[in-house]
Amino acid sequence: MSVALTSAPTRISSRTDKVRVMVVDDSVVIRGLIARWISAEPDMEVAASLRTGLDAVNQLERINPDVAVLDIEMPELDGISALPQLLAKKRNLVVIMASTLTRRNAEISLKALSLGASDYIPKPESTREASAAETFRHDLIQKIRHLGAKARRGTFHSTASPQLAPGHDGPRATPGATTVPAAPMQIVRRPFGLLSPKVLLVGSSTGGPQALMSLVAEIGPVIDRFPVLITQHMPPTFTTILAEHLARTSRRPVREAIDGETVRAGQIYLAPGGRHMRVARHRADAVIALDDGPPVNFCKPAVDPLFTSAIDVWQGSILSLILTGMGSDGMRGGKEIVAAGGSVIAQDEATSVVWGMPGAAANAGICAAVLPLSQIAPKLVRVFSGDRS
Repeated sequence: MSVALTSAPTRISSRTDKVRVMVVDDSVVIRGLIARWISAEPDMEVAASLRTGLDAVNQLERINPDVAVLDIEMPELDGISALPQLLAKKRNLVVIMASTLTRRNAEISLKALSLGASDYIPKPESTREASAAETFRHDLIQKIRHLGAKARRGTFHSTASPQLAPGHDGPRATPGATTVPAAPMQIVRRPFGLLSPKVLLVGSSTGGPQALMSLVAEIGPVIDRFPVLITQHMPPTFTTILAEHLARTSRRPVREAIDGETVRAGQIYLAPGGRHMRVARHRADAVIALDDGPPVNFCKPAVDPLFTSAIDVWQGSILSLILTGMGSDGMRGGKEIVAAGGSVIAQDEATSVVWGMPGAAANAGICAAVLPLSQIAPKLVRVFSGDRS
């Protein structure tokens, strides 16, 4: 890397009508790529492009970004060390950790979430592969748009809906527009299904790892008596690490699901990154059926394949839970579960990092309950114990 590339003056944008993004990566190629993608979007701009975490910490107050895309491995000060310093200077800064897909970086990314990072994104090993680069671009832009718009309105982790992207949950808001808050939408709740649930299905995305950790720590009585199947939007390696973390938190067996294995109570099955997890009936047993088909709702694994396939196995004896996440994955499958006689619970807007997935389900009128995260585990325990009020 030439001296000119590493010491060139940082470009600081002064416009304030867009989501301002600070890109921090020691690779000039990655910085340039991300900067071009951001600059091509009408509702966001590059506030600065920096080489090290130390540069980011020292220049944060001058740049004042809404979002930081922070690489993990950098000279002088790496991403995990820079993260708490950045958040100490700007508490509502949205930090998206970016890293290559290794076990070590997956561990660090999950640790970063516990330290206050908003989300993570795996960088492709090579940006020369068109499909890998396009997936990276799509995911990164969506994360910046949803999380950044919420932060700009000062409502991150609060009650305001995130800005929505085309093809997801609704129309896009005008970037930077001043709007009068709308009256809260009246969410129609439906009664819980009449049949006792025999399985718990969970879908989650952005903010999901933190929510899942909180959830599994409190639903031991459910796990012990019923199978629990989870689809979290995550790439390979990350799901391996997440399963290990969930096992430690729940003190129950948790692992990535294996194709053909029998589904039993006392076990949490996590959809492996890069494959859809479905279930099927084999004689008297329910078995895992992994699917290497195309992405569903831009995701692989996706929630809808799990939800819809479960109906053939458990009919209406299903309780499904939709946690924080972008998009609307899980809503269509949830509709089918409700039509079969099952029930859906969604996380509420105030405690969701992004209220896309649970919001889509809630606004579709398919939920028996829409609850803060802290109230979901107690409710699940009561419902699986026979209380469906």
